[in-house]
Amino acid sequence: MKKHILSSISVLILLTITQFAAAQQKTNQKVEKQITKLLKQMTLEEKVGMIHGNSSFTSGGVARLGIPELVMSDGPHGVRPEHGRDWVLDKGVDDAGTYLPTGINLAATWNAKLGYDYGAVLGREARYRGKDVILGPGVNIIRSPLNGRNFEYLSEDPFLTSQMAVGYIKGVQAQGVSACVKHYAANNEEADRNTVDVKMSERALREIYLPAFKAAVKTADVDVVMGSYNKFRGQFATHNEYLVNKILKGEWGFKGVLLSDWGSVHNTKDGLLYGTDLEMGTDLKLMNNNVSQSDASGKTIKQSLYDQFFFADPALAMVKEGSISESIIDEKVRRILRIMFKTNMIKANRKLGLYNSPQHQKVALQVAEEGIVLLKNQQQMLPLNKTSIKSIAVIGENATQENAMGGGSSQVKAKYEITPLQGLKNLLGTSTEITYARGYRIQRNQNADAQLIEEAVNAAKKADVAIVYCGWTHGYDYSKWNDNAFDAEAVDKPNLTMPFEQDELIKAVLKANPKTIVVLIGGGPVDMTKWVAQTPAIIQGWYSGMEGGNALAKIIFGEVNPSGKLPITFPKKLEDSPAHKLGDFHGVNGVVEYKEDIFVGYRYNDTYKIEPQFAFGHGLSYTSFSYDQLELKKSKGGVIVKVKLTNTGAKAGAEVVQSYVKDMQSAVKRPEKELKAFEKVFLNPNESKIITLTLPKEAFQYFDESKNNWVLEPGSFEILIGSSSADIRIKKQIAL
Repeated sequence: MKKHILSSISVLILLTITQFAAAQQKTNQKVEKQITKLLKQMTLEEKVGMIHGNSSFTSGGVARLGIPELVMSDGPHGVRPEHGRDWVLDKGVDDAGTYLPTGINLAATWNAKLGYDYGAVLGREARYRGKDVILGPGVNIIRSPLNGRNFEYLSEDPFLTSQMAVGYIKGVQAQGVSACVKHYAANNEEADRNTVDVKMSERALREIYLPAFKAAVKTADVDVVMGSYNKFRGQFATHNEYLVNKILKGEWGFKGVLLSDWGSVHNTKDGLLYGTDLEMGTDLKLMNNNVSQSDASGKTIKQSLYDQFFFADPALAMVKEGSISESIIDEKVRRILRIMFKTNMIKANRKLGLYNSPQHQKVALQVAEEGIVLLKNQQQMLPLNKTSIKSIAVIGENATQENAMGGGSSQVKAKYEITPLQGLKNLLGTSTEITYARGYRIQRNQNADAQLIEEAVNAAKKADVAIVYCGWTHGYDYSKWNDNAFDAEAVDKPNLTMPFEQDELIKAVLKANPKTIVVLIGGGPVDMTKWVAQTPAIIQGWYSGMEGGNALAKIIFGEVNPSGKLPITFPKKLEDSPAHKLGDFHGVNGVVEYKEDIFVGYRYNDTYKIEPQFAFGHGLSYTSFSYDQLELKKSKGGVIVKVKLTNTGAKAGAEVVQSYVKDMQSAVKRPEKELKAFEKVFLNPNESKIITLTLPKEAFQYFDESKNNWVLEPGSFEILIGSSSADIRIKKQIAL
């Protein structure tokens, strides 16, 4: 009887899925017919007007046919300030919204559901502000810790990046706004991003650098993909025959828009033939210098510059002379119209959206709380006790630094931003004496300031505990971000040594007060070797958004139990990073060779036995967890994993159960282990839960370059379950 009921349910589910697919196909066919009808009514000039920018963040529409402009906006962690028709920030407009923690903080939550919530905030706020496309998420693999844009990205691991990105994209697009996954592909350094030619093996491309983009297309059905600035195997990535036409639009069947990064198209014919659908960006300096001038015809020079885009007058001329078929233009316009229909931009009611609501602020706080990582907690120094701590020395300019408007193109004008110092004051009120000492100056090429260090030391000596807020900086101003920025677009860090000689400050404060907590602000690791052994407690605070100061204070005083896990490996020194040990960064003579191949991040550390400062997946809690009763069961070419997790401590908390796969014997060299499943689990003290993880057959495959295909090699695999890549608690083998 039970089998009969289950069989009936399975049939009903299959019928429902089939009916849904049939209905979707019918809808798609109807939309394609509407698009064909519109194309027939459009002039060639109108079509060309739709495939290039006509302002800083819009491309042309066709008003007479009810086709609106397409309005785009950064960013990955908040809707960008308004720029009007040019690049000058508008004044007196309502563009101060929700400033979410940056991408790497989101990934550190290891909570895919939060990825959806995060994207939903962006989608609703974009919709409120009249934006059609959010330019995010950024999913480029964090290959080197020096990349200035790592703070926007998610992880060194393709699986973790994919899982978080899919949630983000679905969250955005559920609000009737298109997400734009970027930067496709192999954009892993900033300083020479416009010229560098990336060379890597096909296996590295398929196993490391493409999976997140593939998941965005195949699983999340992303509407827009942004091409990157760099070259890939000799051809610019934005119009790259192999990356775009063969893989993205061919193998993966992408039906949306391949958008150029701003200024990443270099040739009209190449762009038209090799996959670019919409060209954005131009010479900013030239545009800003000619805003008010006009030519003889009365058309502004600024607008005439848009007409000079590769996909504007030059493209029009190529079609008219017959060197480019009009059908190529039609295909690009069709893709743009396709996402317009999908997001109800044409003759349909659109959702109103929501802007900087308490609900959105709550998501910002939750992402910050779940993403902040407790790296070290010697002798359980943390959490601090409100009643016993009577005085705190707060040290470091990062304690008061606001970060929302830093970082380059991802700048966000925040409705408010709680700094770390303000967060402590909000939590403690007047019950604890807080003394602030600046400690260092955020200023390019600034050396240690003896007077500021002396003030910090004096404050630390008099306090029960000292907290040093240090690390990297975004830069203050969009137009001058290079002056003080280390985590920013178009710049890379020179090394892993903290700027402004912050190491000297930390050592002096530790000597003055051994009860010192170091809180690192920034988008990635620093070299801690000069003080890590002497420091009892270290927290990775990232750029944690508008509620970041409150989140940090709550973690420091135990109102929130930390549950963040590192989405990247923190090396002891730069030379321990595979891109620097084995490969090139930034390359030689304009060419960068990814000689480390697939051995990125923990794959390198684990395989070559290089001990990191803090391992991938690492993150401490104020409680403890045990793992037992591991069970493995084969299912449809893959494996079902079950493990019992128990909170063995005295506090409620969350643990990320991480499942790695190791091939016991392979025809090719494979990493020691690879992350293939994870789940964040919240448990009360003494509570247990059976966790079920699914490892599909793809989790056991590698890319075989001789066959140009994925291969599942028969044999034994070890399933390792743990709290980080270096903290495996339980493991078992299975034959496939």
